Amino acid sequence: MTMTGKPDVTGFYDPRTFSIQYVVADPATKKCALIDPVLDYDEKSGSVKTENADRLLAFVAENGLSIEWILDTHPHADHFSAAQYLKSKTGAPTAIGAQVVEVQKLWKEIYNWPDLAADGSQWDKLFTEGEAFNIGELKGRVLFSPGHTLASISYVIGDAAFIHDTLFMPDSGTARCDFPGGSASRLWNSMQQILSLPDETRLFTGHDYQPGGREPLWESTVAEQKATNSHISKCATEAEFVAVREARDATLPMPKLILHALQVNIRGGRLPEPEANGTAYLKIPLGALSGAVWG
Repeated sequence: MTMTGKPDVTGFYDPRTFSIQYVVADPATKKCALIDPVLDYDEKSGSVKTENADRLLAFVAENGLSIEWILDTHPHADHFSAAQYLKSKTGAPTAIGAQVVEVQKLWKEIYNWPDLAADGSQWDKLFTEGEAFNIGELKGRVLFSPGHTLASISYVIGDAAFIHDTLFMPDSGTARCDFPGGSASRLWNSMQQILSLPDETRLFTGHDYQPGGREPLWESTVAEQKATNSHISKCATEAEFVAVREARDATLPMPKLILHALQVNIRGGRLPEPEANGTAYLKIPLGALSGAVWG
């Protein structure tokens, strides 16, 4: 498989959520995409800020870039998406994988939300498996990468792939698969597709939890992952991986923001509408994830 083009990739680390947001730019045309932007939320006070998103906008302005896409890899469970805020500031179209409708249907039931439109209409574009798109002169395409969620996708743009919650950095292994709709078996298959990209492909992950207290890292290569990933290098078969992944997941508490974030992120990053008193409210379903480990 031949990949042409080498995007300029700049990562922005958010220590509150251990997330990495990306500005992916075509050096020839100065067109760019924003991938997995974070909307700041403090669950203790209920406050929302736009510091992370504004940092992306400042970088874009400082470097003379023009935003062509605002992309999410999946509906996130540990932070709010800033996609809608960024669209309001730039007019750029938002996009996510087409299978987001399955996640909407699942969480529509969990939230008892009969009025939720579970048709993906909250985004401007729903990408299907293998679909192509452009960032300036750079060619991009979509890989369907389920496992962490039903709707996870990877964006392959030139020699770079944005894989979010599939593979982490090699010393951190792989992503959990115990959210509603998750599957360790499907994640294994998704990882094999990513690892079949050329060895020199740059892989950009969506989280880094800084094992051992090291500095945040988010870039590796296919070759590095195949050789040293703490899960992949030890699991030669799907069955071995599923056993390791499911044993690990059984020990993990749910992300602290999962019930907060999904009701925002299955609507493309839209916050709830204010009620009659002018205040917006999140809805937390008690007992929705009652089998989870307490953190």
